Amino acid sequence: MPHINAAAALQICMLLSALPAQYFISQWYGTNSAQRIQVTQRLIIASWSSFTKSYLSLDAWADCLKLWLSKTRTCLNVGLLILRFRNWYYGERKTKIGDNEAETHSYFAESSHVRSPKPDYIQFSVGQVIVHKTFGYSGVIVGWDVKAKAPEEWLQHKYPPAKQDLKDTPHYRILINKANEFGKSTAYIPEEEITIIKGLEVVHHPDMKAYFSGYDGSKYIMQPWLKKIYPHD
Repeated sequence: MPHINAAAALQICMLLSALPAQYFISQWYGTNSAQRIQVTQRLIIASWSSFTKSYLSLDAWADCLKLWLSKTRTCLNVGLLILRFRNWYYGERKTKIGDNEAETHSYFAESSHVRSPKPDYIQFSVGQVIVHKTFGYSGVIVGWDVKAKAPEEWLQHKYPPAKQDLKDTPHYRILINKANEFGKSTAYIPEEEITIIKGLEVVHHPDMKAYFSGYDGSKYIMQPWLKKIYPHD
């Protein structure tokens, strides 16, 4: 099969397209050869003029470039607006979530802030076993604050006007012994409501191993991460 290059293919296409063009001209502009030649010339001139104005004119290319740049600029502006809105939305959302988490974890002696130095008026230590003076349940201390740190609604409910002074006293976070069947697993209570029990090793609670690695005969031994927060306990 003979090889057809690009030039030959273009010539064949031009020849093939000439037949329908001639038929079209003969049908609409008569069969007179002179007329057909004139019409063909006019069509060629008109086509060439349109081609040069559209593709060979610097003004046409400049207009096309301006249109493309304006569309590109519009797309870029829209993209920048979308990007800015996305960054703002997720940035604000992340900041708010982060603030809420930090605020939540600072309540009820859950803050990771290192308690050093330890004030002299903090009587008890993390790892000591306690009993509640009023309710009688036992548990173990897993954290403390120099004064109550909790949401304002909780403090108002916990301490009516007659007990407002208790908010400024040391508070302890307690894992409640499940053997007491008290109904709650944790508590956050002021210092005056608890007393220390010595010699009681067994405190049943699912989170004990997360906080403590053992018992030394007087109190539970803190895990390394907890010891960093309470280095003097």
